[in-house]
Amino acid sequence: MMKKQLEETIAATREAGALTLQYFGGEFEIEDKGGGDPLTTADLAADAHLKKALLAIRPDCGWLSEETTDDHRRLSHKAVWIVDPIDGTREFVEGIPEYVVAVALVEDGEPTLAVIFNPVQDQLYAAVKGGGTFLNGQRVFCSELQNLDTAVATVSRSELKRGEIDAYQIHLGEIRPVGSVAYKLALAATGSCDLNFSVQPKNEWDVCAGDLLIREAGGLMLERSGQVRMYNQENPLINGGLAAGNEDLVAHILRLMQEHY
Repeated sequence: MMKKQLEETIAATREAGALTLQYFGGEFEIEDKGGGDPLTTADLAADAHLKKALLAIRPDCGWLSEETTDDHRRLSHKAVWIVDPIDGTREFVEGIPEYVVAVALVEDGEPTLAVIFNPVQDQLYAAVKGGGTFLNGQRVFCSELQNLDTAVATVSRSELKRGEIDAYQIHLGEIRPVGSVAYKLALAATGSCDLNFSVQPKNEWDVCAGDLLIREAGGLMLERSGQVRMYNQENPLINGGLAAGNEDLVAHILRLMQEHY
């Protein structure tokens, strides 16, 4: 059952990614959602496609997406799709190939299926609960590096630009700015970096799919407080930062985050 759902979800996510590619590097309309967050024609096209396709796969599900007005009826559903049709819209607008389509199925607050697709680089990350994490069909794992001072950490371009990462630089081997929170989590799940952390609030749709990829790759994602996120909360905002990677590095960086907060 889960295998069929995964295959169908992968197909829907790939189709949404293909839709975004029609706009990437070309002409599209941009609105400002406030706070400097852009919204494009491509976001809306991908969102509409995903909503139709995913609710056809699981009609019993609630729906939470960055680009759909939140309907609190989702809270009464045991299962909910949590989706970001384009995570990394700023990168998308600037023509940087670091945006992704992120899709997660959450049941009883836990992600049980996740697909993240970077259409420009044709990287498809997928996981189901208890089944491992895969990149383009190959099993992948989080880095096992233990030492923070040699670790490569991916961080938000905007957090780096604002100087919010400065205090952490001396503790890390390398700081690598990358667009899209979901993409950074996917990279950490494959061991392409050792750690991902962010200091600003994120939304459930930014991180839910990446959280499962990390878990199934042998790591964990924690809120700054040290909590594992339970999803489909009434308020989807996750305050105060996150860290993801193997257990040791996450513990080290969280200690620093709690000191600097």
